[in-house]
Amino acid sequence: MSLEVETPAEAVGNIIRDLNARGAEIEGDEEIKTGVHQVRARVPLARMVGYSTDVRSLSQGRATFTLEPAAYAVVPEERRPKLF
Repeated sequence: MSLEVETPAEAVGNIIRDLNARGAEIEGDEEIKTGVHQVRARVPLARMVGYSTDVRSLSQGRATFTLEPAAYAVVPEERRPKLF
């Protein structure tokens, strides 16, 4: 999935740490206006469950995000969940 997060500057570090923990590939971070950053990343959809709650907590309710399909890929065997 392609992800864009707009967040206050003071929350950027927390947002990026959380995305790294979710297996995201950070594509960029830029200041789009004074005190507001845009973080762009690609992240597996399965790891984004509950993200809306987490991003609000990390930014004190001031970040917004968009998530849209980017590509399909086979999940490596070692990263597949064990179903049975």
